Amino acid sequence: MLIGVISDTHGLLQPEANRALAGSRLIIPAGDIGDPKILDELLAIAPVIAVRGDIDRGTLPEFEWIHYEGLSIFVIHDVNQLFIDPAAHRIQVVISGHSHKPSIHTKEGR
Repeated sequence: MLIGVISDTHGLLQPEANRALAGSRLIIPAGDIGDPKILDELLAIAPVIAVRGDIDRGTLPEFEWIHYEGLSIFVIHDVNQLFIDPAAHRIQVVISGHSHKPSIHTKEGR
């Protein structure tokens, strides 16, 4: 299973991002997509499940709760707007964007 995660493209999908996402079986954009054409570009690589960010318009949802190959994933653009307790809902991964700072946070035993 290879899940590609991207956020805050603001209407520009860099060639490096295309290369990094190649081979993904699912792509999760965590908001601030900026231009719906970005979603079309990502769909050419793999299925996409996206959420709306601050600059996005249209019908994208504010959050997604994804069950994918035994993994429970919650996606929201701004983690400061997280309105549930992931552990209480047995969510294994929370994906967010907004900060413009790449990071990975893990908790032992989850």
